[in-house]
Amino acid sequence: MSEVTTIGLDIAKNVFHAYGAAASGQARFSRKISRTKLLEFFAKQPRCLVALEACGGAHHWARELTELGHEVKLIPPAYVKPFVKRNKNDAVDAEAICEAAQRPNMRFVAIKSEAQQASALVFRTRDLLVRQRTQLINAIRGHLTEYGWVAPKGPSHVAVLGDLLDGDMGSSLPEAARPMFRTMLDLLEVLNGKIGELDKEIAQRAREDAIAKRLMTIPGVGPITATAIAALAPPPESFTKGRDFAAWLGLAPRQLSTGGKQKLGSITKMGERTLRRLLIIGCSAVVLQASKRGAPAGSWLEQMMARKPRMLVTVALANKTARIIWALLLKQEEYKAPVAVAA
Repeated sequence: MSEVTTIGLDIAKNVFHAYGAAASGQARFSRKISRTKLLEFFAKQPRCLVALEACGGAHHWARELTELGHEVKLIPPAYVKPFVKRNKNDAVDAEAICEAAQRPNMRFVAIKSEAQQASALVFRTRDLLVRQRTQLINAIRGHLTEYGWVAPKGPSHVAVLGDLLDGDMGSSLPEAARPMFRTMLDLLEVLNGKIGELDKEIAQRAREDAIAKRLMTIPGVGPITATAIAALAPPPESFTKGRDFAAWLGLAPRQLSTGGKQKLGSITKMGERTLRRLLIIGCSAVVLQASKRGAPAGSWLEQMMARKPRMLVTVALANKTARIIWALLLKQEEYKAPVAVAA
């Protein structure tokens, strides 16, 4: 009997499923494995290719299986779904993963180290706190509206409400409502403090990281964006060209072409949404300053702003910035402005 060369592993919290196949693609086994016996099972298997879906816990198991001597590859779940024959269960998913891993043109996800995941956790935590702060601000403004007070938008204006609670606004509110507003404002102050601490930590990392320093020479890329790219983006060698990196971020237009007719839609919004959002925010600041002070004469930005809406120019600039970032990471150079190069 031919030896197993590829194993598709469908992971979960406690019960996993493994599907083994030979080089010819014929099935060799399909079995359910508990979490406690997973490493013991793979330690007894001959060295082979182990494929997993790139989902929660996949990078941890990829590192563990690599230490056992196996070659581990992670596949995006969207690329596995077409290989699911019918219905869905763990055995069918494991078989689909195994079959997808044997395709010669399959794309894989780079395995992250523990340090990379720890760096990414800083941005995940900051995003969570920012969303909680926005939710709390909306709750405060909404409840105040019920009593006839319309608070201005923005965190800076809500912070003033603490002083107003002790003045005219507080005296007009019911006795039972004042402690609730005070509780929400106290929570808002705590969140602002935690977000400020994370911002300081990110700024310090940007000053110490050589890659982040190089990326911050690009217009629209600040400390948060630079350190996020260094922590979340895969190696630049994973992409053949800058457009592939922009497409991975979801900044490339969606294709609806057929019959030789090219039809492009809006951006796909696929890939790493944190980096895409940060790039668009940074480029929106560049476009805003250009609209106020004027873009460099004859530049690409000036030509785009003259004939396109501002939001479209912002997304196009984010796409262009993503391609510049890929080139800088690959060549390990600093950004050089087109005007300076021409001079």
